Amino acid sequence: MKKPLILISNDDGFEAKGLYALVEAAKDFGEIVVVVPDRHRSGVGHCITMDDPLRIELYREEDGIRYYRTNGTPVDCIKFGQKVILRDRHIDLVLSGINHGSNSSVSLLYSGTMAAAIEGCFEGSKAAGFSLLDYAYDADFTTAIHCAKKLIPQILAAELPPQIALNINIPQVPLNEIKGVKITRQTKGYWAEDLEPRKDAFGRTYYWISGYLVDQDHKEDCCQWALTHNYVSVQPVQIDMTAYHCMNNLKFMEE
Repeated sequence: MKKPLILISNDDGFEAKGLYALVEAAKDFGEIVVVVPDRHRSGVGHCITMDDPLRIELYREEDGIRYYRTNGTPVDCIKFGQKVILRDRHIDLVLSGINHGSNSSVSLLYSGTMAAAIEGCFEGSKAAGFSLLDYAYDADFTTAIHCAKKLIPQILAAELPPQIALNINIPQVPLNEIKGVKITRQTKGYWAEDLEPRKDAFGRTYYWISGYLVDQDHKEDCCQWALTHNYVSVQPVQIDMTAYHCMNNLKFMEE
């Protein structure tokens, strides 16, 4: 049988340990093509490049897997995969990650990892973004690889509605402490942020953003609860952002 075609991207760049962890998890399930940013592009959301020329190069070819890097964003990477490298081929699965750090709750709105996955599902491909709850450059991806290996064939076999991406977050605990997988909804929360003023070597002021997640939602069906209780969180994400429940409240504007 023809192998599924799998496009892999990320937002942590071509040197990220999590990228190669995801390739390791996915390599037995299809033909792999990798397109990633040439540098760290975390937090860029669904940004695309419009004011600069886009470039792409093949930087590695190993075990039948081609690795490309581009000066673009994670979403640009998916567009390169769909419109240039794999043009005229159907991509069965788009995978993004494995991100160094959580993309639970409102973080998925900022996430370049999830933006790549969401972009991937626009044209009929199944798509998932994987994140590990460890921001360290040298994070241990042993548990994440095991979980991804288990989930990837299930995603390929699943009957998913069109234009749905999966936001998959994995606790940073030993494998024997993972309690299972929970299908979750997005936790209600927000980032309490501050812009900390600092001085450069010339005495000029610059700012460094910092903050923490304010969890306003402690129900057992949300992603934060699952993760804090050592469950892998699998959350379906839709591209339709319409707040349908508010439409009737705005009918007065039509009068």
